Amino acid sequence: MVAAISYDPRQNLNVRKDHRQQHGVVVLEEVDGLIKVYNNGHIERQQIVPNVPPYSLPQELSVTAKDVSLHNPTNLWSRIYLPNTLIPGTKLPLLVYFHGGGFCVGSAAWKCYHDFLTNLASKIGCVIMSVNYRLAPENRLPAAYDDGVHAIRWLKNQALANSKEQNWWSSKCNFSNLFLSGDSAGANIAYHVATRLNTYNLKPMYLKGLLLIQPFFGGESRTHSEKYSIQPPYSALNLSASDTYWRLALPIGSNRDHQWCKPRLSNNLRLPSTLVCISETDLLKDRNLELCSALADAGIKVEKQVYKGVGHAFQILHNSPLSQPRTHDMMSHLKNFIHDL
Repeated sequence: MVAAISYDPRQNLNVRKDHRQQHGVVVLEEVDGLIKVYNNGHIERQQIVPNVPPYSLPQELSVTAKDVSLHNPTNLWSRIYLPNTLIPGTKLPLLVYFHGGGFCVGSAAWKCYHDFLTNLASKIGCVIMSVNYRLAPENRLPAAYDDGVHAIRWLKNQALANSKEQNWWSSKCNFSNLFLSGDSAGANIAYHVATRLNTYNLKPMYLKGLLLIQPFFGGESRTHSEKYSIQPPYSALNLSASDTYWRLALPIGSNRDHQWCKPRLSNNLRLPSTLVCISETDLLKDRNLELCSALADAGIKVEKQVYKGVGHAFQILHNSPLSQPRTHDMMSHLKNFIHDL
């Protein structure tokens, strides 16, 4: 999905853009089971994925997680994961992660993300900060990008300070070994935050890499995979849902050729080494491949991994017999990318 969720596989991800009247209230936009936007300004999000507390952790993974406030005025917070198997005298890489959800749904507290990132922290061996950014349409883009940059600034303050409150994790990580990541809309956020950091003094931090999982980009002209890939009923993303998310997330009056949806890369673009994880049956496959080519043409070191036989958000949804082995492969690729740089 741009969101990774669990739902009844018999329920299709149908999208309605209509004017159905319900007691005088009109539904303007809807992705079934996820979000409804009404003409009176009310926004309804169905709680189809449970939120879980940070301490809901399997003991065998030996990971500690806590929620941390980053900016009270915007209710920006994060969930930080720390592996407890640290070798004495060593420090861990730091991975900042943005969840998916089409910019409109999702949470760092969603069980599917909590489980995925707990496993990721344990298997990769890194500190993970999962950012709970503001959602559209109440907060259209660039609000999520602003929150991402604010999270990085907060991290810089922790790197410069000696906070006893945050020492439980900050003393264990190497701030000069920083990575940005996310899936779907979260990968879009990671990309745009990285471009903004070009003009920001990160010291003592250093951004070493981007890990983009099924990044959510688009455009007015359809790609081959957008037009012809057949999405099963349990797919996390179909074309109508994708279009709806962009209508709700982009600035009012914009279309999908907006630079936040269809980035324009230049030869003076400065980005770190980038890993792009692509799903073979994802309707975003061609967009992801185009991104890899554009990054390479701009002089960015890019690596791509294509996961055969699986679709969007397979690593979160586990909606295919191939999900488990492909997720294992993905975690190995993420680990190698981080530790080989």
